[in-house]
Amino acid sequence: MIWVIDASVAVRWFLNDERHPHADAVLRRLIDRPESFAVPELFCFEVYAVLCRVHPKAEDVFVKGMIPILQGGLFRQPMTENLARHAMRFVKKGLTGYDACYAALAREVKGIWLTFDAKAHACLAKDRISHVLEKNLPRRWPSP
Repeated sequence: MIWVIDASVAVRWFLNDERHPHADAVLRRLIDRPESFAVPELFCFEVYAVLCRVHPKAEDVFVKGMIPILQGGLFRQPMTENLARHAMRFVKKGLTGYDACYAALAREVKGIWLTFDAKAHACLAKDRISHVLEKNLPRRWPSP
């Protein structure tokens, strides 16, 4: 199983007020098995933008905390014509262009998009390609 990580998960790794045990579980698994994870390239920019808005040491946190994760072996998907075409299907279901890219990547890699965005997840309920981490980890989440 490939797990597509949303920026809403990653920012919780760096913001004390936003910490969540399920986000921490994703990070532990990512460190142990980076090949089981994927992100669209926009993930890097989204995490950076949020940190710049809310973290007093955004640059240090991103460089020391996020860059090693990005270089650790997870799959980073650039925007391609194919991804854009698949994403449009999800835009038509009500997702933003950003969220549609996560959904399209999950569809392409036959994975699950992990997010804290319940509204985006609701748009995809019938597609079964997303999971909201607020209450629990996915049913198919590997045990430690």
